Amino acid sequence: MKKTLQRQGVLLALALVQGAMACGPREPSGNKGDQQPTTGEAARTAKPGGITEMSEGPEPRRVDTVDLGRGVKMEFVWVPGGSFEMGSNEYDSEKPVHTVQLDGFWMGKYEVTQEQYEAVTGGNPSNFKGAKNPVERVSWNDAVAFCQKAGKGIRLPTEAEWEYACRAGSRTRFFFGDSDSGLGEYAWYRGNSGSQTHPVGQKKPNAWGLYDMHGNVCEWCGDWYGNYSSGSASNPQGASSGDIRVLRGGSWDSGPRICRSGIRGRHFPADTGGHDGFRVVCGGVSSR
Repeated sequence: MKKTLQRQGVLLALALVQGAMACGPREPSGNKGDQQPTTGEAARTAKPGGITEMSEGPEPRRVDTVDLGRGVKMEFVWVPGGSFEMGSNEYDSEKPVHTVQLDGFWMGKYEVTQEQYEAVTGGNPSNFKGAKNPVERVSWNDAVAFCQKAGKGIRLPTEAEWEYACRAGSRTRFFFGDSDSGLGEYAWYRGNSGSQTHPVGQKKPNAWGLYDMHGNVCEWCGDWYGNYSSGSASNPQGASSGDIRVLRGGSWDSGPRICRSGIRGRHFPADTGGHDGFRVVCGGVSSR
């Protein structure tokens, strides 16, 4: 009887140890709300400033900064590579909807602000003054000159990169859905702007942590404006030549339809409209 009780005690102790091993603390998996979709394959990601690192599988949202000088910095968010359906059927200029595959890239968390523009160029052409307001009244030529002076691989996004980043995995008219009834939560546009720009980052971001992708200022892209190809494409850079450049996203003076993810604007490279600003990316392809 005594030996039986001892044997049962040993078995109970083993069971408790095994239970503790099974239910003990595990390595944290991170904040699921901040994880980004990936292609599931190892991707080589170029960090601002030329630093590189390897990443594999789902990962927390990554943000990095670049020092522009004069105590001013710029934040970048990692946009994971993948494929999406580019374009829409609302306007002929947005057709045909076609599949685009992109490598990952770093994109400015916000539109380029006036203090950032002034730190790099020494000037500020904006009408609606404010250090944290997006710079406006800049031409495509001005935006490219900013990128060249900033260095560190900073450039304008391709049109495909811009739309992919704006959609952030969505297939709807806006990155938050098809109805424009909630646009005021995500954008400064004609319905709520008071006819002016506003400091960046005041509205809700998209799923990839990018702010003001709808509204505030239209954003220059690196591409020449041209018709979409009907076939699938990998890291496209638009037309090889042309007369006009692409703008995206709508502005403080735009109606909801002009703020959609798929809308395409265009101006001559030397135009300096009061609605026009830009956002930058870091690394990858070069603008033509």
